[in-house]
Amino acid sequence: MKPIKQYLSASTENYLGYVDPRFQDLAVQFSRFQDARAEQGGAALVVYHQGEKVLDIYTGKKSEQELWQPDTLSVCYSTGKGVLATLAHILVSHGLISYDTPVAEYWPEFAQQDKDQITLAHILSHQSGLYDIRNIIEDAREMVDWPHILQRVAAARPRFALGTDAAYQPLTFGWQVGGALEKATGKTLAELMDQYLVQPLQLDGAYFGVPEHELLRVARPIHRKKEQTRSRADQTHQPRKPNLMERALELSGQNPQDFQDAMIPKGMKHLNFFSDEGLKAIIPAATGVFTAQSLAKVYAMLAQQGQWQGQDLISQQTFTRLSTVQYTHRDRIMPFPMHWRLGYHRILTLGKSTKGFGHVGFNGSGAWCDPERKLSFAYTHNFPTASITGDYRLWGLTQEALRCADQIQTGRKGWF
Repeated sequence: MKPIKQYLSASTENYLGYVDPRFQDLAVQFSRFQDARAEQGGAALVVYHQGEKVLDIYTGKKSEQELWQPDTLSVCYSTGKGVLATLAHILVSHGLISYDTPVAEYWPEFAQQDKDQITLAHILSHQSGLYDIRNIIEDAREMVDWPHILQRVAAARPRFALGTDAAYQPLTFGWQVGGALEKATGKTLAELMDQYLVQPLQLDGAYFGVPEHELLRVARPIHRKKEQTRSRADQTHQPRKPNLMERALELSGQNPQDFQDAMIPKGMKHLNFFSDEGLKAIIPAATGVFTAQSLAKVYAMLAQQGQWQGQDLISQQTFTRLSTVQYTHRDRIMPFPMHWRLGYHRILTLGKSTKGFGHVGFNGSGAWCDPERKLSFAYTHNFPTASITGDYRLWGLTQEALRCADQIQTGRKGWF
């Protein structure tokens, strides 16, 4: 009940930035969600509608001493998968790589362990079988060495036969896709990002591996000292209650070992994603760093089916392919069906129906587009939250963004 009381009593004006009056209700909800925890972190929300920015707001703290700014960068975990996938689609449109050509034709080492028929489309739709990170490295710090981790992925064996199943790839997705793009083009991932995404869209911050000179822009988590409510002896004998995700996995009937192998590398205590080392490392599936403005603009381009200010970044044929659902069943890792497209999943709402797509991050960040509504959305923050499907704030903000767009286009907000 506490979150509900905080929401109802919260300030409706705890934000800075621009709001189109038609999206004022969304700004009010953003303020209410952040107000009670404004000293614990910060957040930003950007929305585009019909190619125009209609909301760009932020609040809270970037660090203990600094306030959040319009250009604050944020670690967005798996939200970055959608950006990496978008880069892949642009390269497909340019004829630099194909969805259906075996990756091994670009990356010969990838053919090891019967992977010679795996294509980019299999990887983007989480059907390659290469979801296991726990058993291909001995320590999480191996993940900061890009050439080394590509070698480990190339040498890995799929956990199921091609075309027989699907399993979300929380970490390995980035090395499979990123490695394939580099091998196909002969350019580094940073070079590809700059040439095909950052420059065409004039993004103000989008990195897989933060350059040294940009580290000060990155928001870091603000850790509070926990109150000791029980004695050490009491804590020793008190069994830990399962968290929400553990309960969801148990109820879904999934194999907890699959989840652990996909999500938890050995020795993770040796690597902090928010350290300078972690931020500079290229771990595209987990440590993409973006401004909310950059994410929203990427998805604004997708909301217009690959077009942006006179540029054809993604061909119509490619857009049709990338936005088509590839897998509708529940996969081995996620607790419910995600309706995987090529690098994106369905939008999670509190009731609104949408055929849009995007990607959420483990910390509750998220970005998506709805081409039918010509709407895009991006939410970033630095609060120490964790959920593989986002949290209620992301779902609530998504719901209200869709409702505001429907009010404009149909004259009725509605709930469903």
